[in-house]
Order: sequence, then structure tokens, then C-alpha cells
Amino acid sequence: MKKNIPGVSLKARFGLLLISLIIIFIDQITKLVARNNLEVFAQKYVMPLWNWTLAYNTGAAFSLFADQGGWQRLFFGVVATVVAVAMVFFILNRKYSVTTGVSISFILGGAVGNLVDRVIFGHVTDFIDWHYGMHHWPAFNVADSFITTGVTILIIESMFFGQKNK
Repeated sequence: MKKNIPGVSLKARFGLLLISLIIIFIDQITKLVARNNLEVFAQKYVMPLWNWTLAYNTGAAFSLFADQGGWQRLFFGVVATVVAVAMVFFILNRKYSVTTGVSISFILGGAVGNLVDRVIFGHVTDFIDWHYGMHHWPAFNVADSFITTGVTILIIESMFFGQKNK
């Protein structure tokens, strides 16, 4: 039975889920390479402003709540699962623009990529280190990059194109 939801076709909706799966795959491969080739907190120069640095994050963004004794792993795992299920439901059942669909698929892929780490390892593997001199941005990973990109696209779309899309 085919659903007739205005906006994005059913075939395109499954394409968006495929994008999420590809993001999860790329994220997990890059994290595996990082775990197998980097030492924890050892900086490996890539180019100015950029190092590879292996780090493990048991908390949320920027290691928020990382020192809380373990409850946060379960909490963030449950939150990520609920959000991922809601995003799959949204992609398959709601009306939205293609731009919104792509941004949601980016966020979904990133969220599930980090969820896989939390479930398997009890932490998220980070390895991208941007810096300027001695000032370092907290280490992050491919999943974080897609989450950030997806959220940024949603914000830009809602700020500048939201009324046009309604």
C-alpha cells in the first residue's frame, strides 16, 4: 500500500533513509580507522589548524556530564534512540521540503552513528581536532559534523526560506 503524502515522494523518502545509512557507515569506518591508528590524546598533524587526536566522550556535546558516574550513558542512549525513531517517522510520514528531508537525514545518520558507539563501547569516539595555536575546539567526529550540518541547514531554511516553503 502506497502512502500519498504531499511533498517528497515515497521513493525519495527511502533515499533519505539511505543517505542516513551511508552516513552511519562512513562514521563507523572513520572511527574504526581512528581507534586502530591513533593513540589517545596524541596529536597527529594533518595541516595548520587541524590534527587527528583520539578521544573518548562518555558525555554529551563537548563532554558535558562526562564525569557523572555512568547514568549519562544510558540517558543519552535512550534520548538518541527516541530522537532517531521520531526522525524516521518524520521522514516516512510527514510533509516537508527536500531541504528539510536532507537535513533530517544528516541529523539521523549522525545521531545513530554516535548511538552505535554508545551502545557498543559506552562512549563516543572523537578524533578530529581543530585548533588555533594552543586553543583547541573539542574533538569531534564525522557524525557530529553531519549533525551540525543538518541543524545548520534547518536553521537557515527556517530563518530565510520558512515563509516561502509554507
